[in-house]
Amino acid sequence: MKFHSLLLPAILCLPVVCLAENAAVSATSNPAPSPAELKASIRERSQMGFDAAFEACDLVALRILVADDMEFYHDKGGVVARSGREFVDAIDKRCAGQKTPDSYRSRRELVEDSLEVYAIPGYGAMEAGTHRFYERKGDGPESLAGIAKFAHVWQQVKGEWKLSRVMSYAHGPAP
Repeated sequence: MKFHSLLLPAILCLPVVCLAENAAVSATSNPAPSPAELKASIRERSQMGFDAAFEACDLVALRILVADDMEFYHDKGGVVARSGREFVDAIDKRCAGQKTPDSYRSRRELVEDSLEVYAIPGYGAMEAGTHRFYERKGDGPESLAGIAKFAHVWQQVKGEWKLSRVMSYAHGPAP
């Protein structure tokens, strides 16, 4: 009886010890990037997404960047998308509308010193900042149209960054 009462707690603790050991091995074999490396990586992915959506209307590139369960919330437009597919479809419609010669086209520009990126252990990273939006009609001159804040959550899936959540808020006129 004494032997069983000593053995049972040891057996019950074994899975916890194994999980902790595996986590320690994973952490040392795949070290987290430095804050500067993480910021550079997320900034690059974010810019790729904005370029695909605003500049190139590259739906294939955009789809690769967004998570299947992506959600997008906008303080002026409400819930923009509840999935990656819905988001890409919305961008596709906007891009189709830009094909007429006199349509409005937008460009996004990050306010560089506003960018903040923080790791989310076991998931990915969060990104926040301010950006400016420029518009032009057809081939006309470009002008500053407004400014807004954003917060993105990025999920790391098999070494690739996927945009998972988007909050776009504090939209206002150009200063």
